[in-house]
Amino acid sequence: MLVLSRKKGERIVIGDRIVLTVVDIRGDRVRLAFDAPSEVSIHREEIHRRLAGYSPAAVRSAVDESTFFPECA
Repeated sequence: MLVLSRKKGERIVIGDRIVLTVVDIRGDRVRLAFDAPSEVSIHREEIHRRLAGYSPAAVRSAVDESTFFPECA
């Protein structure tokens, strides 16, 4: 997992088509803006799981975390 520190107004570029901007920081809450092509779906994790029909237990058993996060292996 990559962990980055950013200040308000700073950006992170993902690939060459997605830009994440830190819009606001208040206490323990961060507001983010995503600029991505319309064919890229962006959802909060809980919404993604609901749309995909997954339960947290099913996700844990169906996905090997080391595939996405090699440092977990």
